[in-house]
Amino acid sequence: MAQAQSVLAAAAGSGPLLLRQLFDAATGTFTYLLADVPSGQGLLIDPVFEQHARDLSLIRELGIELVASLDTHAHADHVTGSWLMHQASGCAIGLAAAARAESVTLPLQHGDHVAFGDRVLDVRSTPGHTDGCLSFVLDDRSMAFTGDALLVRGCGRCDFQQGDAHTLYRSISEQILSLPDSCLLYPGHDYTGRMVTSVAEEKAFNARLGGAATERDFVGHMQNMKLPHPHRIAVALPGNLRSGKPREPAAAGSWAPLSHSYAGLPELTAAWVADHSAQLTLVDVRSAEEFNGPDGRIPGSLLLPLPELESRAREIPGDRPLVVVCHAGSRSALATQQLLQAGFRRVANLRGGIHGWEGEGYPIERA
Repeated sequence: MAQAQSVLAAAAGSGPLLLRQLFDAATGTFTYLLADVPSGQGLLIDPVFEQHARDLSLIRELGIELVASLDTHAHADHVTGSWLMHQASGCAIGLAAAARAESVTLPLQHGDHVAFGDRVLDVRSTPGHTDGCLSFVLDDRSMAFTGDALLVRGCGRCDFQQGDAHTLYRSISEQILSLPDSCLLYPGHDYTGRMVTSVAEEKAFNARLGGAATERDFVGHMQNMKLPHPHRIAVALPGNLRSGKPREPAAAGSWAPLSHSYAGLPELTAAWVADHSAQLTLVDVRSAEEFNGPDGRIPGSLLLPLPELESRAREIPGDRPLVVVCHAGSRSALATQQLLQAGFRRVANLRGGIHGWEGEGYPIERA
């Protein structure tokens, strides 16, 4: 845990708060990971179902203890990953009580507070896009996560899901633009690469309600947008009213308890590999000098140096899954990618390499 906390502190930079903005290109959705560095506790905001493996890998790599997975509202364009994250980490599922969704363990209302370590998100009700829209404001009011209520130079639509332009105008004016001008605003979506804005910018430049625009101007704009219906609403909305829980149980798992690094690489732990080594082919991609040198090798492993891997791939037995090995997991990561690209399906990298293997007390064979 100490090593994970040191990684978290280094990743956060100079301040005690870590913020990561993640993106789902298919739906233009931003997901946010916040963590209090000293305690290692964190929150996830607006996760996407299909990006669960990515988000969980980052949380585990940084050693974050996830307190809750929060949604700003019941989305109409993607299914939340909150239920999956709850299953994987035991975190709470947070959503507006007004949404009346299943599986919510943290029903939220205006004025609530969600603590993570020594930090707090204040919950503000910002309906108008939907009845159950929430915005989350950091305790020092330096940043806020506005979901679809306020976007960069725009806002959420008001023509379905109990939307109302008058209500949204008041929500934005009273709960978001009342924050300090310097407060950074992180939206739930963007489709043109705009990642963050500020209260001052939106007051001045938001085409729908900035500058001298009045509530009458805003409502006139919103009621005449003639937007197409969200094409995923028939799937997304029912899914989000279940907090992202699938209707059917997940299919049978893969050949091993794979985890994926934040870089997307399939990995296995030394403990699992040691317990199942008789059913695996261990491919060592170091040089012959290293394989036969003082670092030793894992008993029974097959030597295929990385520069020769492509030309000698036919020497790899095809009847068993492959676990790729090097000194610390770097060269084997590249080899794992190459083998996957070459058509091998059951391939994983040994996390930590031989260095980690020996450090955990597993046997090493030396010439």
